[in-house]
Amino acid sequence: MLGWREWVGLPSLGLPAIKAKVDTGARTSALHAFEVDVEQRSGIEIARFAVHPLQQRTDVVVRCEAPVVERRVVTDSGGHKELRLVIRTEVEVAGRCWPIELTLTDRDTMRFRMLLGRTGLAGRAGVDPRASYLSGRQPDPEAFYRAR
Repeated sequence: MLGWREWVGLPSLGLPAIKAKVDTGARTSALHAFEVDVEQRSGIEIARFAVHPLQQRTDVVVRCEAPVVERRVVTDSGGHKELRLVIRTEVEVAGRCWPIELTLTDRDTMRFRMLLGRTGLAGRAGVDPRASYLSGRQPDPEAFYRAR
């Protein structure tokens, strides 16, 4: 069981701790990304992008890359449509890992750098919308990124 907000990890992307809004109203999971670029490597499209993993902090930057799965039109909560890159990676929550698809989008103005949608949760966890951090709190998330 997860709360409406949780600390999650995206270990393959070098993001051991990022606060996510767990949102069963959203179909697709999304990750804040900027400086997004796509390059070809051996016939495979690779997305290269940067992430601000900590809320309200733009001084901490993690550079990531992952193969592009597809491009998908996503409608946000305001009804705006956007063509987004989709990547596949593993999410780690409460000591469990599973694969998810993430769309890359600018979430700089949003409260959470990541949104964990219902497709990413399907068959893995239920959500108690009244609770937060049921998987535990990160004692010092900045410590993960200070050593970088």
